This record gives sequence, C-alpha cells and structure tokens, in this order.
Amino acid sequence: MDHQVNTRPASYRFHNGEKAPLPFAPEEYDARLNGLRAEMAAQGIDACVLSSMHNIAYYSGFLYCSFGRPYALVVTATESVTISAGIDAGQPWRRCHGDNITYTDWARNNLWRAVRQVTGSGKVIGYEGDHLTLAQKALLDEFLTPAQSRDIAPATMRQRMMKSPAEIALIRHGAQVADIGGYAIREAVREGAREIDIAMAGRDAMELEIAKRLPDAEYRDTWVWFQSGLNTDGAHNPVTARALQRGDILSLNCFPMISGYYTALERTLFVGEVDPASLAIWEANVATHELGLSLLKPGVSCAEVTHALNGFLSERDLLQYRTFGYGHSFGVLSHYYGREAGLELREDIDTVLAPGMVVSMEPMLTIPEGQPGAGGYREHDILVITENGAENITGYPYGPAFNVVG
Repeated sequence: MDHQVNTRPASYRFHNGEKAPLPFAPEEYDARLNGLRAEMAAQGIDACVLSSMHNIAYYSGFLYCSFGRPYALVVTATESVTISAGIDAGQPWRRCHGDNITYTDWARNNLWRAVRQVTGSGKVIGYEGDHLTLAQKALLDEFLTPAQSRDIAPATMRQRMMKSPAEIALIRHGAQVADIGGYAIREAVREGAREIDIAMAGRDAMELEIAKRLPDAEYRDTWVWFQSGLNTDGAHNPVTARALQRGDILSLNCFPMISGYYTALERTLFVGEVDPASLAIWEANVATHELGLSLLKPGVSCAEVTHALNGFLSERDLLQYRTFGYGHSFGVLSHYYGREAGLELREDIDTVLAPGMVVSMEPMLTIPEGQPGAGGYREHDILVITENGAENITGYPYGPAFNVVG
C-alpha cells in the first residue's frame, strides 16, 4: 500500500530550466492576450478556460500532445496560466508565455482542481464550445460551479483569422519550405518508384530546411501525402507502397509544420506523358485556379468567390466533379487541429476578405475511375490579402509545362 497517497499533491509548479525561445516575441503574445481580454470584458467573462491545441498555442506558444490527457490555458484579466500533465515535466513551462501549473495523475480530474486554483468558483467562465467535450464541460460545471458559461470559440476564431506581421513572416517561411519539398519530390518521381519513397524524399528535404532556417523552432508533424493513379481521387488519401507507372496521374501534397503553423503546396503531375483527355481536365482545373487567384482581394466575400468559380466550372460541364470548397485560412492549424471555419471559400461563408488574412486557392476536380481523364486534379497556392489585392507566396510552378516528369 502507498502510505503517501494522501500527501501527494494534486498540482505543483515545476519551472525546470530556463524559458525556451518561443515562435514569437513576448509582445506578440501580449497583444493576442489583450485582444482576448477585450472580448472577455465585452462579454462579461471573468476567466477563459481554453482547451484546444490551436488556442492554447495561439495565446501561449505551448503546443501540447494530449495522448488521452486534457490540457488547458486559463486567461483572466491579469493572468495567463497553462495547465499541463505531469508526463511533460518542465517542457510546458519552458515553452509557454506566462505561468504554468502541472497537474498530477494521482487522483482523477486533477486538471480541474488546478484550473480552479486560477479561476476560483462561481465566476463567469468562457469555454470553447466547438472543442470541449460534453464530459469535460460537465466537469467544468462540477468543479468551477460557474455563475454562467459562455462560448468564446467564435471570437477566438475571428481573432486568429487576422494575421500579424510576425505570423505572416512565419507563414512565408513555411510556403518557401513547401516549395523545396515540391522540388525534391519532382526529382524523385520515376517509373517504378513507390509513393512512400517519394513522400519521404519531400518530407526529409522540408525538415532539413526548417532546421536550417529556424533553429529554435519546434520540429514535429511535417508530412507529405503523395498519391498516384486511383489514390489521387481524395485530398487526404494516405500514402501507399504502390509503384508508379508511365502515364500515371500524381498528386503532390507538401505540409511543413513550424511551431504549430502549417502551410501547404499541392500540385498535379503526370509520369512521363499525359493523355489528351487528362490534359483537357488538367488545363480546365488550372484555368479555374488562375481565375480564383485573380478573385482574391479585400472587400470580396468567400461566397462571391465561390459562386464565380462555380459558374466557371458549370459553363464547362465540370462542376459535378468538384468535391469540396476552393480554399481556407492558414495559421495555427494542422491536419488534426485548428480549422478556421469562418474563412473558407464555400457557398455558405459570407466572411469578407480583409488585409491580414491568409487564404489558399485550391480547386480540385475528381473524375471517376473508368471515365476518360480519371483521377484527382488539384492545384494549391497560398495568398496573403493586402490593402490592394493579394500576394501569392507559393513559388513552385503549376500546370503541364513543368509537371509532366520522370
């Protein structure tokens, strides 16, 4: 029997070592927190309990690895405190802007006891309605006994949609790293090579470049989806060991991750040659892409861009082959966290583009197997909305002139 079970703490502060360099300067995080606190004041919120990877990273710099454990960032009018699990030891404190409390595993729900240390009881609490599970919301209510609970997620999403100059600089690095991955993949394409081997060439090139450019960054989760033939029909299909054959359609998808910030490069390629039916579809998708690039500017709504592109494809009897929206926001996001749903190029999104937003243009057409030109065609560039238009920060060329390779 453990005779010390009743004396072990529910939480403690383990400020081990010195603070590490964060993705941004302290002033950047202070500005973000001031924006959140202004929203809290407007809604009468005493404390926010943020739970998602993206919001905790956005406001504190700490990107957690959950592995079944909950994490939090508590923001009050005067404090910003990350709440992390003991398994991470001092790393969350070293990599956060502000204070950190470690909760222990010795009793269930110690996270909420640690949160209560900062919020107190009976307060007006802000939470993320699009992330906090029903089970965790019940524990929030049980441990914090809030006077009221208010969903802060929409306001935080709106704040994250507007990028600071420092964020845009980091995103620009990411786009350039993605280009390097694209060139490495292009060099690796040849008949008989496997999808997995080509994907690894692109991933390794990007990770080496990130480490060269940003020696203080966090390195994790950079990845490549490289697909061939039938495997190109979806945007997020997994890599396989299929060997490339002459005439195959290919889908190149490079995703560098820099300290929680994701960027992307996506291109259609063919191995050795492209048949006339495929070329016609490819060129139509490139034309859609170029029209979309020309439409992205301040003052235009996401829905307006979408309707214009829908009309373009409809005139060519191709709209039925579109499977998803034409683009989305970039920033603190990955393939498993951080979607900014208010800035997607879809029919149901009325958000008006404004300077400081970062958005992709990525039309895709999927022709079913058995039809001429079968496969998935996709081009993807990242654009920064400026005062007068948009700056395309993607450099790798698109289209048949450069991407019939191997």
